[in-house]
Amino acid sequence: MSEETMRALVLKAHGGLDNLTVVNDYPRPKAIEGHVVIRVRASSFNYHDVFTMRGMPGIKVPLPIVIGLDMAGEIAEVGDGVARWKKGDRVLVNPVNKRKGLLGEMMDGGMAQYCLVAVDQLIAMPDDVTFAEAASLPVAYGTAHRMLITHDTIKPGEKVLILGASGGVGTGCVILAKMLGAHVIACASSDEKLKRLSEMGADETLDYTKQDFSKWVVEKYGKPQRRSYEGGLDVIINFTGGDTWNPSLKCLKRGGKLLVCGATAGHDPKEDLRYIWTFELKVIGSNSFYDEDLSGLMTLIGQKKIKPVIDKVLPLDQAAEGLRLIQDREIIGKVIIEP
Repeated sequence: MSEETMRALVLKAHGGLDNLTVVNDYPRPKAIEGHVVIRVRASSFNYHDVFTMRGMPGIKVPLPIVIGLDMAGEIAEVGDGVARWKKGDRVLVNPVNKRKGLLGEMMDGGMAQYCLVAVDQLIAMPDDVTFAEAASLPVAYGTAHRMLITHDTIKPGEKVLILGASGGVGTGCVILAKMLGAHVIACASSDEKLKRLSEMGADETLDYTKQDFSKWVVEKYGKPQRRSYEGGLDVIINFTGGDTWNPSLKCLKRGGKLLVCGATAGHDPKEDLRYIWTFELKVIGSNSFYDEDLSGLMTLIGQKKIKPVIDKVLPLDQAAEGLRLIQDREIIGKVIIEP
């Protein structure tokens, strides 16, 4: 490896984990006008990286490509026309490039020693936030922050049920909902995950593989009443869609809120509109995250109000195993790679 090359996790063709390779002589990026080169100190996986690896209909990924959306590090090289930033600055990178698309999908991402990013993707990191904490934030915690805090959807004392609570977005929702004073019911698929979610602050936990969550809600909190605000839950966070969508509608109280930011189990679920008008439900969508969400999260970390949940920290040589853990849903929170 020379000064012209670097180590990187490269996707050479769509398919399974076998198509990911750690390359020792991948071309190292050089700074261009309006851009900087980041020395990556930490990067993190999201389930979106699994979709990128497998291939997504309608999205043509330029292969080969370095995957990975989320990263934090230090500026190693500054291009022409960059005024505010200097070499050595600690930065979190917003993975959305406004001209080309997502890092790790439309251009090389964070699973490498260096990465080229546009200057408008940079967010200054406070000194009291670690690279691993910052790299945990964009896709998972940024999405949770926008859905709960930016959109002001959760009030103190409200009963909030979170489906898929053990993943990145899910753990972010658990932590932020507790910070906001909610009574949190976390749903996951194993006793180990439920134990960890309780340690995180969840007030109640539910294994959705053993119990129908909507029946459990009705048995515990009563059947929602159409003429009063008795029975049911105040908020359900549902980014799975699929078969969980209609049951979610059935256990929300009158005036309840269904928060959605994705559809990992299917984007076209069966819908019963009668529940929405009869119980005056609010379906509130939240799309992605913005710089203010990421800056807000780093402020909360600095104030010791939240701490990202990191399950594993792995070297680049074990990055494919890190993505397998995400794919097979064997982790709680985030997997960090230190290139």
